[in-house]
Amino acid sequence: AESDTNIAAMEKAIAALERGMAGGFLQTPTAKVLSKLAQSSQDIVVDADRQMLVAFLSGSSEYAPQSGQITGILKQMHETMSNNLD
Repeated sequence: AESDTNIAAMEKAIAALERGMAGGFLQTPTAKVLSKLAQSSQDIVVDADRQMLVAFLSGSSEYAPQSGQITGILKQMHETMSNNLD
């Protein structure tokens, strides 16, 4: 069930980023779910990508808007987690 929640959160995030709605998305409970997942996902995504994703989701001023890169990281995580369910 937790995996389903995490996968659904990634799908919502990807859709929001692709629509250019990152700012509004960061204020949602889904962003909080993804932030927790990103912080604990050492086995799903490489450390540099994980740190960038955490910075983005926290609204950190260290993050320079690169939503295409964030979308790519989320898609990679989504694929990995979906494949792990099979």
